[in-house]
Amino acid sequence: MNTRRKLILFRVLTVLLVGFISLTILISFFPNSIIDTTFSEEVQEHQHPILDSIMKGISFFGYVPAALSMVVGMAVCFYLFKLKREAAFILLTLSSAVVSSILKIAIARPRPTEDLVRIVEKAGNQSFPSGHMLFYVVFFGFMVLLMNHLKFLSFWIRWTIANFSLMIIFAIPFSRIYLGAHWFTDVLGGFLVGLICLAIISYAYLNKPSS
Repeated sequence: MNTRRKLILFRVLTVLLVGFISLTILISFFPNSIIDTTFSEEVQEHQHPILDSIMKGISFFGYVPAALSMVVGMAVCFYLFKLKREAAFILLTLSSAVVSSILKIAIARPRPTEDLVRIVEKAGNQSFPSGHMLFYVVFFGFMVLLMNHLKFLSFWIRWTIANFSLMIIFAIPFSRIYLGAHWFTDVLGGFLVGLICLAIISYAYLNKPSS
């Protein structure tokens, strides 16, 4: 069974990696493609100050102070409840920031500009892949896995955390595009790399013997 799982993981990672490489090649030849501009126009079509605030709130958890505090805080909670292995793997999700930084520097795609999209919240550094998307998939995706795996926890705790995590994973791409911080291909790239990181971390967690 372990060999079968490894084979499945290898195939999944291969598909995701090929997809990410193909996407990287695409944006290198078409940095401002019709796909990106059209998608941004559609997402930004309806604008309102309240919607601006909601989208900023969705992105809030992905900025360094909030993300670091959230991950460390969650790890501490698990540690205090004697779930030391889970706490360690939660901290491991921070590795997504390192992966994001390396890829951003290597690919060096500029952010969307004001002549092409509405910039609600100005962002620094490079654009591809979306660090928010990558982090949300890894951290919140791993929280979904934990809530499904730790059956001894209260049903309502597991239900609340899992559903909030899924909701924010699906909301973040729209938030980043609405705010003018990313193109559609940026969040798609972050999603693909996030799945790669999540698959590796999840496989390591599920196949590591409990202490």
